[in-house]
Amino acid sequence: MSTPEFVTDATIETRITLHDGSGCQCPLHQRRLFTSLLVSSVACAAVACTSEPAMAREGVDVGGNSKFTKLVPAADIEQAAQQQYAQLSQEAAGKGALAGASDPQVIRLRAIAQRIIPFSYDWNSRARDWKWEVNLIGSKELNAFCMPGGKIAFYFGILQQLQLSDDEVAMIMGHEMAHALREHARERMGKQMATQTGIGVFSSLLGLGNVGRSIADMGGQLLTLKFSRSDESEADLVGMELAARAGYNPAAGISLWQKMQQAAKGAPPQFLSTHPSSSTRIQDIEANLPKVQNLYARAAKPTQRFNPPRAS
Repeated sequence: MSTPEFVTDATIETRITLHDGSGCQCPLHQRRLFTSLLVSSVACAAVACTSEPAMAREGVDVGGNSKFTKLVPAADIEQAAQQQYAQLSQEAAGKGALAGASDPQVIRLRAIAQRIIPFSYDWNSRARDWKWEVNLIGSKELNAFCMPGGKIAFYFGILQQLQLSDDEVAMIMGHEMAHALREHARERMGKQMATQTGIGVFSSLLGLGNVGRSIADMGGQLLTLKFSRSDESEADLVGMELAARAGYNPAAGISLWQKMQQAAKGAPPQFLSTHPSSSTRIQDIEANLPKVQNLYARAAKPTQRFNPPRAS
């Protein structure tokens, strides 16, 4: 995601950018994971380039987190995210584009987040200690994100232009939270460190490098980090489960992506994008709904419902 452009409601225009601190219009270039046979053999042995076994649990099945996350200390990336989030919030506040705590949509977003957050702990044990924050930024962008450490932001454009129901907001929020819980940013940075620094990664693994400094240098990428199609598909499924457990109808993912599809007319075809097309996402959601419908049926439902902002 690029630095947001702050605008008034009257100038809101349609743009589709949906995921954790980055725009959805982002190509992912294939990269070689290591720069030499020596680095490849040592680093792969150290980080075990396969995923962990799938969790034995009710709900969706997406397997374990990538072992590439082990190249990047979680505390370092969460600290970098906190700094970037604070800077973004300060810039928005300086331009009068950071909604206050009494704003009806801020109240709405925080109420939905408070229902979902307790169900995040099973996906990432660190989430219990995160200092979760939820803010609303006055921008035309159809965007939302959750940075590592639980730093959530919605852009006014996505609420207003798509006229989102609470269930649809919960699907987006769950999706964004899933990126943070599944440590997709940490994984991407781990892979970047492996590809871009070559022997430097080997040195870091042996305690000879300064990984903390590398993360500080990469911290500014958290708002522009690019995720793969598999990351996006995984976040859709995990987000759907989080929303269902919190009492929000997971079938709202279908209407959400129908709205996205309508708003994204003229977007590039799926094979030119790192993200699944709206039609593919709808099909995946429909296929996985049976896995979470019982969770939704048993979940306590919200006692309060909110309306979207008035359409422009």
